[in-house]
Amino acid sequence: MGPLPIPVTAAGRTALDALLAHPADSVLAFDFDGTLSPIVPDPADARVHPEVLDALARLAPRMRAVAVITGRPARTAVEYGSFATTPGLERLTVLGAYGAERWDAATGELRLPPPHPGIDAVRGELPDLLRRLAVPEGTATEDKGYAVAVHTRRTQDPAGTFDRLREPLADLAARHELHLEPGRFVLEVRPAGMDKGAALRGFLAETGPPVDTGAVLYGGDDLGDLPAYEAVLSLRSGGLPGLLVCSGDPHEIVAPLIECADLTVDGPAGVAALLVAVADHLAAHD
Repeated sequence: MGPLPIPVTAAGRTALDALLAHPADSVLAFDFDGTLSPIVPDPADARVHPEVLDALARLAPRMRAVAVITGRPARTAVEYGSFATTPGLERLTVLGAYGAERWDAATGELRLPPPHPGIDAVRGELPDLLRRLAVPEGTATEDKGYAVAVHTRRTQDPAGTFDRLREPLADLAARHELHLEPGRFVLEVRPAGMDKGAALRGFLAETGPPVDTGAVLYGGDDLGDLPAYEAVLSLRSGGLPGLLVCSGDPHEIVAPLIECADLTVDGPAGVAALLVAVADHLAAHD
């Protein structure tokens, strides 16, 4: 049995203790890319870390609920995560497109609202904009259904290309009453008000938040996870124990997350080690 990591904050230690003592009253929620799945040059190659999947399958039956909250389409996250074919994940919910989409493992039902009309306009204008900007080789676009992303990770100068594209893409988003969300070498255009904090709050309201004895854990790795961090901090200020986990790539530290986190682990492998340690601890105390 691996050692349990110790959160650096008192609030984090309180939340971990509550989760370990009362798992059936607790909720686990995670981002997908960079948290459950390693960051890869081509987003289509992303797959959930195998040890994460095994640990989640051990933990999910013991929890009040487990959620994956991602900017990807829910269907894509389900496929890349092998969530529909892994036994033990019947209590898992995938909130895709920042909560606009929802997939429940218990029923296999996928709920999809109509897309924002501005996204269709951006989708149509983006190729011409990128041609006019003469973006370097390696710049890639990703159609997320309810959002459109431009990745610079595979260019010769990822940071420089990111900086050069930020203002033109912000202007494009504003023209269509959309929001530009920057991340790690990715710029995403999406409707305002779609964020992981709102998705997490909505999920807790619908499924029932952890009761007085339980806790909520959220794990993320990028700026898009800050609203979920803020939601947990707000719940914590109201008395609900909350544990904030940062899946931190040592080469691409996202400072605002590190500053808020109760516990920082080394990417998806570190998330896997944390979940395995929790699962082992619970099994040892049955």
